[in-house]
Amino acid sequence: MKKIIWFGLFGAIAFNSLLVGCSTDNTVECPADYEGALVAEENDLLGTWELTAIVAVKEVDITKDDVQNPKKDIYVQYTDCEKDAEYTFGPGRAYEFAQGQNASNCSTKLKIEGTWKLSSDILGLIGNCSAQNLKIVFNEGKSAFTTTSNYNITDVNGQTVQTDVTFTYTKMGATD
Repeated sequence: MKKIIWFGLFGAIAFNSLLVGCSTDNTVECPADYEGALVAEENDLLGTWELTAIVAVKEVDITKDDVQNPKKDIYVQYTDCEKDAEYTFGPGRAYEFAQGQNASNCSTKLKIEGTWKLSSDILGLIGNCSAQNLKIVFNEGKSAFTTTSNYNITDVNGQTVQTDVTFTYTKMGATD
């Protein structure tokens, strides 16, 4: 009797998921690219910005070095390939985010291209058929900017730590 109930319940769930999961419309609508001339505040963002710091509010240990040494400084715990990340913002609204392109022997390389806009302190990015809005804060000389978001980080013991993390990007060639 229990087998019949389980098979009946499983069959009903499977059938309902088929009805709900099927669609004749297989198109994916991507957000429209940003267009138009840059405004004055956007000129500060033109150029290439490299990742130079990652700091968490809570300490977390992500290094597999058999030593319990949690730190708030996530950047020092990253590999050279993970640290090798940069944004390039062009005058025609094109941007590129690249990771692992310059460091040696990176097995995972990432490159995302899209369009960008900056409005007040919100950096809008459209790439890979998705939109992202990041609140950024420039330093006084506008040679670096930070963005902070909340993340779930899994430490070396498999524990999840929820914390705010601030990423700092510094303009390449800046003399500040």
